[in-house]
Amino acid sequence: MTTIHVSALNDFLPIADEQKQEFRENGHTLIRNVLATEAVPYFQQVIGKAAHQHNEEKRKLQDRDTYGKAFLQIMNLWLTDEEVKRFVLAKRFAKIAADLLGVANVRLYHDQALFKEPGGGPTPWHQDQNYWPLDTNNTVTMWMPLVDIPNVDMGMLTFASRSHRAGNASGHVISDESEAEFSKYVEEKEFPISRPSHMRAGDATWHYGYTIHNAPGNSSDRMREVMTVIYFADGARVTEPQHQWQENDRQQWLMGRSAGSLADSELNPTLL
Repeated sequence: MTTIHVSALNDFLPIADEQKQEFRENGHTLIRNVLATEAVPYFQQVIGKAAHQHNEEKRKLQDRDTYGKAFLQIMNLWLTDEEVKRFVLAKRFAKIAADLLGVANVRLYHDQALFKEPGGGPTPWHQDQNYWPLDTNNTVTMWMPLVDIPNVDMGMLTFASRSHRAGNASGHVISDESEAEFSKYVEEKEFPISRPSHMRAGDATWHYGYTIHNAPGNSSDRMREVMTVIYFADGARVTEPQHQWQENDRQQWLMGRSAGSLADSELNPTLL
């Protein structure tokens, strides 16, 4: 990596109080130029290569279910490539997460590349934290496109603003069932629907784990390459899994830590 790339990951980006307030009130916010423009091509290449190498989805798009059509999902790339590791563990990103949450330090939950193919289907309404056996609401996902997203038709992340305040609203994970149930819930609660009009590569949205969100399909002719990193407040503890998906997460991302113990496995390092 060049000096430019190192500084792009380690130099802190001050966050205005108004942006922190927007995040806490609405459950999401957009921050421009989180990754410096000059560093984007390098990490787009690094992450794209790693995602391609470790993608295990071999079925044709038309042969997959709703979840499979929504995106190619490749997790914990930071364990497979040293340059991806530098990106995922970046202090610049972690400091933004901590500042938005109002905590001194955050831990990594996991990363995931979310590549929505040309012609890929919509991502149903869902809440990320329904998967996570953690005892804190101080969780946040950074969603960073590695290519420009000029409009909604490329699969722009879309939020139900203020929906995080109610906590866990459904037992459904990403599925046709979550789309149907959350669509009704969002309409009944009259949550405002919000999405960026466009995003440049290196911009990032940030949302709480309980913020309800979805994304339309990708009707463009280019892959929507997005890298996400999930953070939670240092000091969080593991909770008793409420369903099989949380048990899977407890084993996979928390290294089997028992309920009541600190969420501090080797896969969950502190980042500041």
